[in-house]
Amino acid sequence: MDFASILSQEIAKASGKDASSSSSSPSSSSAPADSAPAKKYISRREAEEARRAAYLAEQKRLEEERAAKAAAKRRREEEAAEEARQREEKRRRLAEETRRRREAKEAEEERARRKRLGLPELPPAPGEGDEGKKKNKAEDEADDVDDDDDADDDAGKLEDLPEEELTRRLRALGEPARLFAEEHAARLRRYRRAARGGDAGSAGPIVTTLRAVEEKDMKVPSEVPPASDKKARRFLFRQLASWFNLVLREWEVALAKEDNADTFAGQAARRAMVQSKETMRPLFRKFEKGDLDEDILKALVEIVGAAQERRYVDANDGYLRLSIGKAAWPIGVTMVGIHERSAREKLHDGERGHIMRSEVTRKYLQSIKRCLTFAQVRWPPEDIRQLMG
Repeated sequence: MDFASILSQEIAKASGKDASSSSSSPSSSSAPADSAPAKKYISRREAEEARRAAYLAEQKRLEEERAAKAAAKRRREEEAAEEARQREEKRRRLAEETRRRREAKEAEEERARRKRLGLPELPPAPGEGDEGKKKNKAEDEADDVDDDDDADDDAGKLEDLPEEELTRRLRALGEPARLFAEEHAARLRRYRRAARGGDAGSAGPIVTTLRAVEEKDMKVPSEVPPASDKKARRFLFRQLASWFNLVLREWEVALAKEDNADTFAGQAARRAMVQSKETMRPLFRKFEKGDLDEDILKALVEIVGAAQERRYVDANDGYLRLSIGKAAWPIGVTMVGIHERSAREKLHDGERGHIMRSEVTRKYLQSIKRCLTFAQVRWPPEDIRQLMG
């Protein structure tokens, strides 16, 4: 093959290649305008950015969910707190209403009692302040002190004194400045008694309308006067009330002289004394009304008479008969078969005690026992065998 033929063939190839490229150029130029071809591979930077964007989006979603849950929890807590506040307010209103009703009932009962005993009416409250309430309370307690004979005379003569002046006057009369758990009104009454020369103990730790008798006249008789002799019965009730007030007053003075107020034993002794005064008030009310049970009255006369003679073992025996009684307490089988045992009816024929009769009776009987325990310390017996265990 010569050179001319080779050249013509190369020219023909070149002309055919140009034609094919010119015919395919429009389609290739329009392809990028329509859509970019998908990448088969991406760089590490692009993959890291995509992962970071997905992580931030997930964290934002979780944060929004947590915020929504916290808001719902706060809303529930606020609703629960509001309900609790409303319940507490309702409970407080009910308690206040109950307290007002109880005070009104107690005031009505006190007015009825004072009217029945012939005491003057309670004065109206002068004001709502603390000073007015304190003064009104002092006047009310002072009215309870008045006896049967001169209640109307002493009702309006109670002159209030400041604390410092009252302390100074009590010390000038040789009286203790303050007894344990003694309020201002009680100190004022004690000062009036001391200023009048004692007044034979017209008032004591337990306020009563019974006029007190002197200590030399407190010896109770061996036999209870008959119910028909009202004057002798009245004097007997005055003797009993005066003796118990004497024991309680000596108990107060003994505790005031001790210096163990901060110890456990000292606090327990003072609580026992205060509790004894409170639980013996119903007994004093029965003394005032004269409606004490006959068997209890006989036992009290026996107990007090023995204690005044310093026979404390005999007084304790009388207390046991009064509280427990002499009724049999059988232990075990008391009935076997269809026939009763012989003399079985005698098991419950004995005297029964009064300590189970009511809660009020049980409490003041226990207080009588405490008074006996203190009395044998304050006035010890000459015979050592008369000491209670």
